[in-house]
Amino acid sequence: MIKTALISVSNKEGIVDFAKQLTKLGIRIISTGNTAKLLEKANIKVTLVSEITKFPEMLGGRVKSLHPVIFGGILADRKNKKHMQELEKLKIEPIDLVVVNFYPFEEACIKSAKMREIIENIDIGGPSLARAAAKNFENILVIVDTKDYSQVLEKIKSKKVDERFRSRLATKAFLEVARYNVIIGRYFTNSFLGDVFPEIYNFTFKKLQALRYGENPHQKAAFYKSFLVPETCVSTAKQLQGKELSYNNILDANDAFELVKDFQEPTAAVIKHTNPSGVASALNIEEAYKKAHETDPVSAFGSVVAFNMPCNAAVAKLMKPLFIEVLICPKFEKKALEILQEKKNLRLLETGPIVKDYRSLDLRRVVGGLLVQTRQYPEIREKDLKIVTKRKPTKEELKALIFAWKVNKHVKSNSIVLAKENATVGIGAGQMSRVDAVKLAVMKSEGKSQGSVMSSDAFFPFRDGIDEAAKAGVTAIIQPGGSIRDEEAIQAANEHNLAMVFSGIRLFRH
Repeated sequence: MIKTALISVSNKEGIVDFAKQLTKLGIRIISTGNTAKLLEKANIKVTLVSEITKFPEMLGGRVKSLHPVIFGGILADRKNKKHMQELEKLKIEPIDLVVVNFYPFEEACIKSAKMREIIENIDIGGPSLARAAAKNFENILVIVDTKDYSQVLEKIKSKKVDERFRSRLATKAFLEVARYNVIIGRYFTNSFLGDVFPEIYNFTFKKLQALRYGENPHQKAAFYKSFLVPETCVSTAKQLQGKELSYNNILDANDAFELVKDFQEPTAAVIKHTNPSGVASALNIEEAYKKAHETDPVSAFGSVVAFNMPCNAAVAKLMKPLFIEVLICPKFEKKALEILQEKKNLRLLETGPIVKDYRSLDLRRVVGGLLVQTRQYPEIREKDLKIVTKRKPTKEELKALIFAWKVNKHVKSNSIVLAKENATVGIGAGQMSRVDAVKLAVMKSEGKSQGSVMSSDAFFPFRDGIDEAAKAGVTAIIQPGGSIRDEEAIQAANEHNLAMVFSGIRLFRH
């Protein structure tokens, strides 16, 4: 039976109505600080923690509920006679319900760069109360989520507060405490440790939505968001319309948007199965999309599309007759939305202005472990490239080579990208051999490879890839170099009068 409730919350949403209902049920309310003031203002009878502990709040509110009288009342096992005898001897009243949420540390990190303010938002009492109550879940109800207020009231009123319900609330409490501590740990790691890969690495994610299924219908799935996301990305995007996002939609939207973020000029990317089928930059987004789609219109059927500029009416008209699964971009202009809203199943994701921040890490799960790596790639400029052939690339070829290289970063290995000016003409992705990646890119170009340039994500182990490129009409090549057969590749390029540059940067993506 619930006789006494302790309420101490930072997020006061719904707490007044909840406390009123508890009072109507004859439940005594103990409270602290601003929570108590709010409840008293609403004419709710409240007993201050300091009245029970006979000790005032101190240190500017840092110490309020941290007292044996409070924690004894929470931790006592009602089935243990010695526990109950101790409470009686020390005149400690059992507490049956603990309602608590924590100082907004995460929000403080987002809003404030002042360390003192951030540290003041590290809650000590709240997590301690939640842990204590959750440990004693067989005897106590603990609430850390405002969404649970109504269900708890229903259970109390119907007198159906069973152990399964208690344990579910306790689980939520432990998860919330763990998440809170991880966030604080991450802040201190980033601020003071100065080690990208510390000995202990804790991560925390919060569920954004359950998904219908995973990569395949027999797999269950959900979408989680990391805390303190400092950049514009698919995890922070807002869905404006369309069907529910699928697991594969989210993967493709992520890869598409990360690709276009690499470019300053208006750029469009068309993605299928996490690989680009076409990418282009132009003076405006409609021209960029048109060129990107034209790279491989067959593969573009049922694709995911990303822009690094707002979607306007002109590009919306181009997209209207096509089958597209998802479009992600910074903003949708009003007229563009009116046009695209006619395609009711088309998922539209709006990210807001692009902010890039590559300090977060790339995580790859393996069975029984986790691989962690940095995400940032070096930028390359013309002066960073090493010309290794007799013929130097022209200015136009250099521009196209750097464009192709940027796209190549986002194509699964082994990969080859063929491009002309600021648009791809053929992409060979995910092949077991490099020469097959060249052949696939040429095949996908459908005759447009003549006069194109080529980017390779890694060195050529043999000259066969160079020979295939020359046969297809490629005029210039960018590759990392570093093979024991580099001279063989350079000789092949010279024989075909190709210009070739080494970037010194490998672009593997598995």
